[in-house]
Amino acid sequence: MKIAVSGKGGVGKTLIAAGLARGFAERGLKTMVIDADSSPNLALSLGLSAEEARKILPISENKELVESKTGTGYSGVYRLSFTVDDIIRDYAVATPFGVNLIVMGTVQSMGSGCMCAPNAVVRALLRHLIVESNEVVVLDMEAGVEHIGRGTAQRVDALLVVADANLKALEIAKHINDLAAKAGMTHIFLVGNRVLNSAQEEVIKSFAAQNSMNLLAFVPFDQKIIESEMRGETPLRHKDYAAVQAIDNMCETLAKKNI
Repeated sequence: MKIAVSGKGGVGKTLIAAGLARGFAERGLKTMVIDADSSPNLALSLGLSAEEARKILPISENKELVESKTGTGYSGVYRLSFTVDDIIRDYAVATPFGVNLIVMGTVQSMGSGCMCAPNAVVRALLRHLIVESNEVVVLDMEAGVEHIGRGTAQRVDALLVVADANLKALEIAKHINDLAAKAGMTHIFLVGNRVLNSAQEEVIKSFAAQNSMNLLAFVPFDQKIIESEMRGETPLRHKDYAAVQAIDNMCETLAKKNI
């Protein structure tokens, strides 16, 4: 199962992506998480130290790798068909939660659009990631709507769109939902995050109903999450946190949907 997590910047999608990956791994599934955000920080959420995270070279910035995959010897001409198995084997980073991490860097488009060499490598990796029944790939996508392009439907099985009760976040979530639906995706779910009270829950619920969006779950606002991150710790080490429990429960919900 391939699951992409998207949404407006600042709504907390990275912690949700990391929490889902940790939850699937703890359930005995071989799990890989791909950081495709332009400001990658999944490594910290998955328990790596800041020093360890800084040492990870994003795939899109690995000039030697990009050249070896796409180079033709002609300036401005790139090879767009190549194998990616070695990228997964050689560049995946093990994390404390038993999840393998690949940091891609910026993705200009998951489908058509910019055909520059780094993005050709990124798109090929997404395209050729084949998952078995006991495997899960979670993608933390770039904030906003830029990553939704032609071919998205063929590359992920489910798209989670994260939003809080802020109307701006909800409107961007609707835009992502509509673009993904037009691209042919059938499993698109809204996740209400950092929900402070029943009033905010109702705002998100009403917005979803009015705009024909499938509401998957609510993740409550949790001050302990903020405090953990202020200390430089990943909140995912604390299974008793309400928000962590809610994210973990989404693993069960998604599994029951047989996506």
